[in-house]
Amino acid sequence: MPGCDRVATESRDTVLLSAPLGILGPEGPRKNVAILIEHGRIRELGDLATLENQYPGLPRRRFPNYLGLPPVNAHTHLDVGVIPTYRGPFVGFIERMIQIGESRALETARKAATHLRQTLVGDIVARDAALVEWWLTESPFRGVVYWEVVGLLPPHREKDLIERTRARIRRWKALEHPRGPRLGLSPHAPYTLTPTLMRALVEMAREEGLPLQIHAAESQAEYDYFHRRTGPLAEFLRSRGAPPDLHPVGLSPIAYLASLGVLEAKPTLVHGVKVDEDDVRTLAQAGASVVSCPRSNINLQSGLPPYALYRKHGVTLALGTDSLGSAESLDVWDEISVLGAQGVDPEGVIGWAVLGGRRALGLEIPVLRPGMASESVVGC
Repeated sequence: MPGCDRVATESRDTVLLSAPLGILGPEGPRKNVAILIEHGRIRELGDLATLENQYPGLPRRRFPNYLGLPPVNAHTHLDVGVIPTYRGPFVGFIERMIQIGESRALETARKAATHLRQTLVGDIVARDAALVEWWLTESPFRGVVYWEVVGLLPPHREKDLIERTRARIRRWKALEHPRGPRLGLSPHAPYTLTPTLMRALVEMAREEGLPLQIHAAESQAEYDYFHRRTGPLAEFLRSRGAPPDLHPVGLSPIAYLASLGVLEAKPTLVHGVKVDEDDVRTLAQAGASVVSCPRSNINLQSGLPPYALYRKHGVTLALGTDSLGSAESLDVWDEISVLGAQGVDPEGVIGWAVLGGRRALGLEIPVLRPGMASESVVGC
């Protein structure tokens, strides 16, 4: 579904916009919606047939796919930059991210930000504190900027990392302002943090009132590591000096997070590809959300999540693009297109992007009303 963008009309224009599907507020997708734009503002909105009868003879513009509230890109890594998209095994992608680690900085992210098509974003910052400050004070985007923490550290170094993270969080929270993005925290993944650090970071987020975003259940390699301590991720972690008893054996990544009390903080989990019904039931009972990044998962040979299971149990789903390192663009509409080609219900998918994205990031869901600027609306 390429080419979706904000509706902009000249101040003299009066036009009736319509589409077969629209989202005008938190009530969810509606069929055959219409919005009357006059002098660059919404004059009226609702059912297409009703507005056509009320305003015969007006210029019309019919969007073939969607009209309404803008979607949300609920998961990005701008600091990965503008690099060729990787296609290959998941652990190979981890190794690539380690190789480019030193380049993950403010200027790299600002270049990638020019590729963003959405203005409501959940972005992960891995290394450069200046990038967090740019997000909170200068960036044109809203949403959440998450500071990512990784740490397979010996116990005597964990306390220092926790205290440094707490000091940064408190300094950055003072930079938040009402119309800008929120600060969040991202304990990277179940396998890249010791259990002690994972618990401490989640508790910190709860104490400071921060949204949480955690990569989890992303690949078969992660599943095999937690279940049997076998496979390429297990070999990779051993090569990095991780002790074999660092994490318990025999649990799924979701069950492991639940055992630590992480899910009680209602985090947003990213990817959620390799889960079974028990995992999904656990997430639903905890009130956790899941951000799916379809193109990234396909490119990293992980496959797609079991969307039907998530929907069956009422788990909030959102969409993200991940980075340009694992997806071809930073446009959520391209994720929607891929899922449409896979036969996933477009009405549900657009709902994930528009409503689920806001819920996953803790953003208010607005209602389109008369008097609002036409730039509040997207059409495609």
